[in-house]
Amino acid sequence: MYEPREDSYLLQKYVKKYAKCKVLDMGTGSGIQAQTALEFTKDVLAVDINENAVERVNKLGIKAKVSNLFSNVKDKFDLIIFNAPYLPEEENEGEISIALSGGKQGHELTENFLKQAKKHLNPKGKILLIASTLTGDIEKIAKDLGYKIKCLETESFFFEKVSVYLLEI
Repeated sequence: MYEPREDSYLLQKYVKKYAKCKVLDMGTGSGIQAQTALEFTKDVLAVDINENAVERVNKLGIKAKVSNLFSNVKDKFDLIIFNAPYLPEEENEGEISIALSGGKQGHELTENFLKQAKKHLNPKGKILLIASTLTGDIEKIAKDLGYKIKCLETESFFFEKVSVYLLEI
């Protein structure tokens, strides 16, 4: 399970701004984004592939369920939040690896998410997405998939730059 770090707090700043209606927190981890969204709307669903994360978030009073991306999500949302795992890795082994690895190149999970997310957005729906310089060219991937994408903020950390993006169809 991914505990909040610098990228979580960077994303949280924009969750406070955009979480107004129906919100999905994809890959909720610790639940920090879902908790923040609940301060602004009561219609929040958190999902994660990790059963322990879902159990923990449910105990916080947040509606949460197990889902591998959208596999167990049927609804449409006004805002989808995704602090995507983005570290490149050859093999996924164990809970920590799943929480950090975005695939072999680092962007595969985010690309897969973006391919599926369109059908889960309400008209004028938005996506808040975290990406790193380690992820690859997320702007190009998003544009190639038909999204409008805007970088809201970038911060430098140790060996990477992390950005929050706002995406719309």
